[in-house]
Amino acid sequence: MHSDAYTFRFAAIVTIVCSVLLAGAATILKPRQVENEELDMKKNILVSAGISSGQGSFTRSEINQLYEKNIKGLVVNKDGKLAEGKTPDQIDPEKDTDLLPLYEYVKDGKVSAYIAPISGKGLWSTIYGYIALSPDCGTVEGITFYKHGETPGLGGEISKTWFSDNFKGKRIYDDSGKLVSIAVAKGKYTGNEPQHNVDGISGATLTGRGVSKFLKTELEKYSPFFAGVRSQEGGKE
Repeated sequence: MHSDAYTFRFAAIVTIVCSVLLAGAATILKPRQVENEELDMKKNILVSAGISSGQGSFTRSEINQLYEKNIKGLVVNKDGKLAEGKTPDQIDPEKDTDLLPLYEYVKDGKVSAYIAPISGKGLWSTIYGYIALSPDCGTVEGITFYKHGETPGLGGEISKTWFSDNFKGKRIYDDSGKLVSIAVAKGKYTGNEPQHNVDGISGATLTGRGVSKFLKTELEKYSPFFAGVRSQEGGKE
């Protein structure tokens, strides 16, 4: 029978070996994880802009090719001015608190959409996504909610196509030019402003309420830039 000292030494050695192996695996896999996160970001920017794969689902090479061909990364400050020489990947969230990432979908030499990252609290988690707006920054071209921890079958439905498709064609400004964003209704929307509202998810009222709140907050951050674009476009819808 082994002594207590032997058992302790054996357990310590096993723990140390496992720790070293796990640390090594994490270090080796880190570049791949970073690459996967970058690919996921690019894919969701493409999806929000309505850019699809010819094969039904994106391959890794397709994501990079389509992104390189169609998407241009910009950085704007909170006054709505472009930060020349900066790209979204150069923003340090800890230091560059006055800078915002933004993306252009450029087709045939013209801007077809502006794409902004969005995030905020749902019911159980922080929800991340992208929203694409028309060239005049007034109409939703597409939206994705791709990372969250909401309840599967309830709030988790926000990542489904049937829900995100509800946002297409909705307007974020009212007739007076005020930014009103898009609100998620409690169940089916039956009011008289369908252009600013979408149907909610049954049983997920608090998730929908969270989306409504943070979507407006995120859009307001970009409102100075949107206002500049709209003044050039004449504020048309």
